[in-house]
Amino acid sequence: MSSQRCIIVDYGTGNLGSIKRCLDRMGARSMVSSRAADIESADKIILPGVGHFGRAMSSLRQSGLLDELNEAVLARQKPVLGICLGLELMAETSEEGNAAGLGWLRARTIRFRIEDTERHKVPHMGWNQVRIRKSSELLRGVGEGTEFYFAHSYHLALDDDDDLLCETEYEITFPSSIERGNIFGVQYHPEKSHDAGAQLLKNFVEL
Repeated sequence: MSSQRCIIVDYGTGNLGSIKRCLDRMGARSMVSSRAADIESADKIILPGVGHFGRAMSSLRQSGLLDELNEAVLARQKPVLGICLGLELMAETSEEGNAAGLGWLRARTIRFRIEDTERHKVPHMGWNQVRIRKSSELLRGVGEGTEFYFAHSYHLALDDDDDLLCETEYEITFPSSIERGNIFGVQYHPEKSHDAGAQLLKNFVEL
């Protein structure tokens, strides 16, 4: 396993422990932290997330992490992986709290617009397949149609199709993973997705 250190950014959301345990099982060097200095010294960054977009962005600003994240990701080009809400925060804006996001992607975070609400409940919860749209080191060993675990009410609307890595159908077709240079994001939860999720996290750590 790579000797590079991965920081799991703690900005007041859930699911930090399960990501850390998954990385620990594969022997990756990782830590959970809300300190800007740890982001500065890390080789890889994971933005996890379960929660509210507006409150999460407010927490990042109040904690003083926003400037350090922008410096690390945009200026120093450190690889970053956004998970669920962490991906959604990379957009320019969100309908959840009518808040501005990180703006790392030309995208908006929007709520599911489902017509058949008996067949497709919101939030979208459970296992669903991904359709791969371009090759990526993040997906090494992850095949077409692989199932991952989802739990979300919002998703990205991308303005640049070149950023689309995978898509998933849930009445509509939505982006389920993105890649833009050193910026990666997944709408599903790899830490809850068994072998496929562990493989994806391993790939990210070894980038």
